[in-house]
This record gives sequence, C-alpha cells and structure tokens, in this order.
Amino acid sequence: MFPHFIQTCNVLTVLSAFLPPDFNPQKPVTLIAGQGIYPVLVAQAISRAGAPLRLIAFDEETRPDLIDSFLASDRRVIQVGQLGKMLSTLKDYRAGYALMAGQITPRRLFKGLHPDLKAARILMSLKRRNAETIFGAIAREIEGLGIHLLDARSFLDDHLASVGCMTGRSFPIDDDYVAHGVQIARECARLDIGQGCVVRKGTVLAVEAFEGTDAMLRRAGEFKTDEALFVKTVKTHQDYRFDVPCFGMKTLETMREAGLKAAALEAGRVIILDKPAVIAQAKSWGIHLLGFE
Repeated sequence: MFPHFIQTCNVLTVLSAFLPPDFNPQKPVTLIAGQGIYPVLVAQAISRAGAPLRLIAFDEETRPDLIDSFLASDRRVIQVGQLGKMLSTLKDYRAGYALMAGQITPRRLFKGLHPDLKAARILMSLKRRNAETIFGAIAREIEGLGIHLLDARSFLDDHLASVGCMTGRSFPIDDDYVAHGVQIARECARLDIGQGCVVRKGTVLAVEAFEGTDAMLRRAGEFKTDEALFVKTVKTHQDYRFDVPCFGMKTLETMREAGLKAAALEAGRVIILDKPAVIAQAKSWGIHLLGFE
C-alpha cells in the first residue's frame, strides 16, 4: 500500500496510506462520529489535510465539543438507528466520501435503538444481528449512494501501533509467551469471539467477548498478573471501514487498575488514540507497549 500524495505549494504532502488511489481532496468528507477522542483526532487530521469536512453525530454518543466545533450548516445530530436520516444527510452534503470513527455503545445496537423505516427493513433482512452485520449493511447503503466509505484508519497513520517496543528498548515478556498470546488472540478473532485476550506464561486468563476490552481486563486482574500480557489483534477479514481496534487512555488506565504491565498490539492495524500521550503515560506508569506483525 502506497501513501496518497497531493501537491501543495510545491511541497509533497502525505495524506494517508489508507486512502484510495483516486482520492480527491476537493470532494467533501462526511465524518460519521461515535464516542470518544477517535473522531476528534480524525476531524483534526482531515481539517489539516484541507478537505471539506461535514459531520453526522449521534445524540448521547458523540462528544459535544466535537459537535460544537462545526458550523450549524455543516453538522447534523441524529438518533442511533436513524439510517434514513443519515443517508438523506449524506445526499444533502453531496458527500464524496464518508468515514466512520468512534464506537457506538454496543448495547444500544440491540436495546434502546431508535430505528426508522429504513433501518427496520435492514434489521429484518439480517439473519444474524451483530455489530459486523449491522454496520456492514449500513456500509452497503452508503456506498449504494455512490459515496466512498473510507478505511477508518485514513488520516491517522501516525497513531497506529508500530513494530517493536514503543515504550523503550526492551519488552519484559518472553518471545514465546508473546507468540502464544498472539496465537490465542488471532484464533478468538477468527471465530468472531473478540479481538483481545490476556495470557500469562502460556495460560489464558481471559478472552474478550461482547462485554468489551475493559471488562475483560478487569476479569484478568482477578488472577495473578505478574508477567501477564494483554494482546489486541484484528479479524482475518477485518472490514476497516467500520471496525478498527483501538487502544487509548481509558484502556491504559484499566490495565493499571488491573495490575497489567504489558500489552502487544498488532502494528499498522490497531489505532493508539492520541499515540504520543498514551505512550508517555504508559512510560510513567511502567506499562510496556509492543507492536507486533
């Protein structure tokens, strides 16, 4: 995969390695923003790139400060499940591209959802209802409008996990135990159980499922955690348009509370949200972060 370039003032500027080869920075990008700092970082990066930017936010999910940073004409707040309204907004914006960033509370996909007729029809058509099938169906609807749904890693290349120990020269977990953790995490991801696990000296302490990463880390913390390792990976056929594993300050804080001192993240695939700040904090707490291939 080659970085996408644009020529600005005779200076070759790298936008992102994850953009399509024919990306046109003159076409509007609509950010479909969920929770947390992830969509904030994306919005900042797109703005720096100079592409026209619009926002679709979700009530009780998207950060208010992100919503307030947009002009009223460039933002729209909808309820989770209002797919018809989302699609009509994308048409109103004449979006060339859309990018999904930030989680929607998982339980709200199944309880507390406010589906409009469009969303209800899609839900009724799905034989299996989980985050992947729901967002996959939404992605098809968006692209059916002729709008390119971008890889959600776009513009955040500098925040991806990188190969090697990101917090220092050495990593405290033996290579064989790291390899074991990676094997377990990848097998769980292949089976669509989750994308993370915690192992210790060849023993599996916990695996991630519907309850999410933080709950898994807390469960693992109930056991002996010296030399324990948290591993975060991706599915074999990960759809990066709407499903990018993230590691942020909240996860780091949960690791600290659980007594976990080491994490291995798949390089180039897991986003470290606000990477410089997370790595600095990890160092100060004595938590080691490794990027693996």
